[in-house]
Amino acid sequence: MFTLAVETLVEFCHHLFEAAGVPRDEAAVVARSLVEANRSGHDSHGVMRVPQYVQALREGKLRAGVGLDVIHETAAALAADANWGLGQVQAHRLLDRIIPKARLLGIAIGTLRHCGHTGRLGEYGERLAAEGLVLLATVNSHGLGRRVAPPGGTEARLSTNPLCLAAPTADPAAPLVLDIGTSVCAEGKVRGYYQRGEPVPPGWLLDAAGQPTTDPAVLYTEPRGSILPLGGPQAYKGFGLALLLDALAGGLSGGLCSRDERTQTGTLPAGIGNAAVFIVIDPNLLAGSAHFVSEVHTLAQFVRGCPVRGSEVIMLPGDPERTARLTHRQYVSIVPPTWQQLTALAESLGVSVPVPVPMSAGSEQSAG
Repeated sequence: MFTLAVETLVEFCHHLFEAAGVPRDEAAVVARSLVEANRSGHDSHGVMRVPQYVQALREGKLRAGVGLDVIHETAAALAADANWGLGQVQAHRLLDRIIPKARLLGIAIGTLRHCGHTGRLGEYGERLAAEGLVLLATVNSHGLGRRVAPPGGTEARLSTNPLCLAAPTADPAAPLVLDIGTSVCAEGKVRGYYQRGEPVPPGWLLDAAGQPTTDPAVLYTEPRGSILPLGGPQAYKGFGLALLLDALAGGLSGGLCSRDERTQTGTLPAGIGNAAVFIVIDPNLLAGSAHFVSEVHTLAQFVRGCPVRGSEVIMLPGDPERTARLTHRQYVSIVPPTWQQLTALAESLGVSVPVPVPMSAGSEQSAG
């Protein structure tokens, strides 16, 4: 493991993006987002993505320094084309535009098409909850990135289509933030095992014949396998969620839903990333913020007070991320394959590589 101070890692990633031609302000947003994903325990959405983003920039599949183009706008809605800009940058820009609409009308919806990878949706949920607002959000992979087969199927048909729901409570430090994929795991988690040459846990993957496997290579080599839908024996529930979220993300945004690119090459996107839907609600214009926050807080405390078995601990949505960030206040650790990719990228871009701190620097170390 290679351990670095949080701010050192942010600065390193920032320099990598700038050297790759990303404007300083955009590089700052993306670097911070990725490192915070590591701190939050989601290495699948963390700095392992830096080489992936830079490669996409080099290939013209992502673009830096582009703005949002408005497709259609009303008092309560904004549909935008992100021009294959960096996802975290464009998603926050969209929220900047629709939050005032929600505060004026009580609810607003924003969509993005042609958007780079938006990263961890929980990041946006945490932002909205901190502002006393509610968020419902989803993305798909803009017609590509299919990883999940329908129950009983042997070929992937959908992307992992996450869902984020966030609400403030009376404790500003403990909002409820649910951020889940509609598959058993995120594709990035499988990628991490693949990079490390380790088997994934049982129950995550099927091979190309539809048989259970723990080999992560089935997602990245032909013939390709798939990730199981969320829900175990009732996986049709998770797949049903994924299907409808795919429909909303692609259909409402003007982007694409999952499709067979072998038969529809004329409609394929020029870039890689997401189509997205963000719905923002201001409780103050419904039953009132005070009532909403009080009721959500009462609910959360009631559930936390549930009797437990043995040493079990009740965890609510958002707790795992907050716990991880408390543990990793100052340091995060990067697995060797990711560190090797980052240092190789730095060498190619002429960026100085920071010296990792000794493992004994403290107990604040991530496993990612």
